[in-house]
Amino acid sequence: MQKTLDSLIKLSREIGKEERRLAILGEGNTSADLGDGTFLVKASGSSLSTLDENGLTRVRMETALAALDDSALTDSGVRTVLEASRFDPASKLPSVETFMHAICLSEGGAKWVGHCHAESVLSILASIHGATPFLKHVFPDAIVVCGRHLAVVPYIDPGLELARSVRASLRQHMATHGAAPKVILLENHGPVALGASDTEVFNILLMLDKWARILCTTLAMGGPRFLPETVSDRIDNRPDEHYRRAQIAKTA
Repeated sequence: MQKTLDSLIKLSREIGKEERRLAILGEGNTSADLGDGTFLVKASGSSLSTLDENGLTRVRMETALAALDDSALTDSGVRTVLEASRFDPASKLPSVETFMHAICLSEGGAKWVGHCHAESVLSILASIHGATPFLKHVFPDAIVVCGRHLAVVPYIDPGLELARSVRASLRQHMATHGAAPKVILLENHGPVALGASDTEVFNILLMLDKWARILCTTLAMGGPRFLPETVSDRIDNRPDEHYRRAQIAKTA
């Protein structure tokens, strides 16, 4: 557990570096599956840039997931569930996004999750375009790192309702594409990266930031010139790109 905790702190601080413009103040949250029915998630109000052990809370997966099917839960009830989900009752209250992380870790095939409010990505998600510019690709590396298809969730207040919408989006994505996405775009909110490792999550967020900045520039230059769907499909399925994808995921 200590190795995972240390790696989650490192990932969080990297995402929270001010110069990256991915998250400031108390924005964003991260999590990691511990493989024993519990996971670590950022505590409510903690800052990614200065996160330490006291800013992480160990949560029982079963308790968090059960709340998603309880239609009678009120706002005060949600807080009670978050309190009850803590493995250590003395630890801080976990993030209100704990339910979303539980879904990504349990149904999204992820072992690590990173959510931020990247300025570049949010510039598009909060525009009249919403997530639409991300539904096609403009350069190969975005396919290799971020995946061929991204999931999209229209704006929902953070918390339990958002987690339910993320669950529905994940299930629809898996039914359509046969696999979970590496990226979920929350319109007017920010991106969520799902990875097998802390390195993969960080790489996804970095590439998504580059992708968004390129889109912003092309939109200002008359609009993106998207790759043909056949080209995007080929990049996604080429054996050499599969190899490169695996190597990139190992890069610290």
